[in-house]
Amino acid sequence: MGDNYPYFHPLYAGQMLKPPHPVARAAYALAMFVNPNNHALDGGRASSAMEIEAVREIAAMFGWQQHLGHLTSGGTFANLEALWVAGQLAPGKAVAASAQAHYTHSRISGVLKLPFISVAADAHGRMDMAALEAALAEGTIGTVVATLGTTALGAVDPLEKILALRERYGFRLHVDAAYGGYFTLASNLAPEAARAFSLIGEADSIVIDPHKHGLQPYGCGSILFRDPTVGRFYKHDSPYTYFTSGELHLGEISLECSRAGASAVALWATQRLLPLIRGGDFAQGLEASRRAALDLHRRLSADARFVTGPRPELDIVVWAVRAESLEAASQRAQQVFDRAAQQDLHLALVQLPVAFFGPDAFPGASATDTVTCLRSVLMKPEHEAWLPAIWQRLDAAANR
Repeated sequence: MGDNYPYFHPLYAGQMLKPPHPVARAAYALAMFVNPNNHALDGGRASSAMEIEAVREIAAMFGWQQHLGHLTSGGTFANLEALWVAGQLAPGKAVAASAQAHYTHSRISGVLKLPFISVAADAHGRMDMAALEAALAEGTIGTVVATLGTTALGAVDPLEKILALRERYGFRLHVDAAYGGYFTLASNLAPEAARAFSLIGEADSIVIDPHKHGLQPYGCGSILFRDPTVGRFYKHDSPYTYFTSGELHLGEISLECSRAGASAVALWATQRLLPLIRGGDFAQGLEASRRAALDLHRRLSADARFVTGPRPELDIVVWAVRAESLEAASQRAQQVFDRAAQQDLHLALVQLPVAFFGPDAFPGASATDTVTCLRSVLMKPEHEAWLPAIWQRLDAAANR
């Protein structure tokens, strides 16, 4: 285990890895003495009640008082359930998502035998509305996936405009907020992103991962449906699982069967300590992460050695290293990544279209060309206080 990166430390600023809260670790460990299974009440009486309560509080963040939802093993399975239900309601119809959406959507569409349409992204990494409307005009799309917090850039698709298109074209809207969903509680988003988050409740289904910003151990995702009657698609017969209770079982509204009840216990306990409310301690942690991202972006933008991407909408920052060619820029990014790691600053590398950096960043490059960039996910609240130390190490790595 010593071969892992120090994910818990603020100098780890690479991938989407946020340490679980101590109360989540403790609750998970204590629950494992019982090892409940939340597939049925027989296997997890108390933990099932905790799951229902915790998921209800997540749904309330988006203004949903009535919903159908449960925890999953992660965002991939949660998105699978959302697109599976969408396919039941619109058999054979295509799923459309941004080119910057998580690759899981195209993969899941293949598993479900649904056509998949990749919609171009704009220069900010958001779904391009003209491209989406052109695809919708073909009449083959049954579901549009809006991503609120892409994994590469933290970009927020323009949900208000997507909802306007739904009025005209009548598709089902799924919001993949696996990464960014909790930012609905943050008060320091830019107006356009804040508007998108305020409208999440208009979606037909929502995915949000407590094991990302929700301070939970892996794996803990969740799926929410606005219309509880979609539960009819989960209906099944079991000769042994449910006979001791006439109450609703989580296994009757989930594609997964056995699921760790300890995940529900950990989430429930964390939400007792840190309620999902605006202005609370939990929300303030998200706001600190966004301030850290804006601080890093400001420093990078003022430094001639770097080329910055779009201004962060959440807490993810991407930048390239300035060079005479794309090949040289990619090589230098790798070198900075390696030198930074030698100083215990751990970043990430990402391949991005040069269009994200503006027309003058790499003269002569085609808009379809890509470049290897550096990326930081500043998702720990402590990153804000550690930004000077992060910058000092990044500066030294770039100089070397």
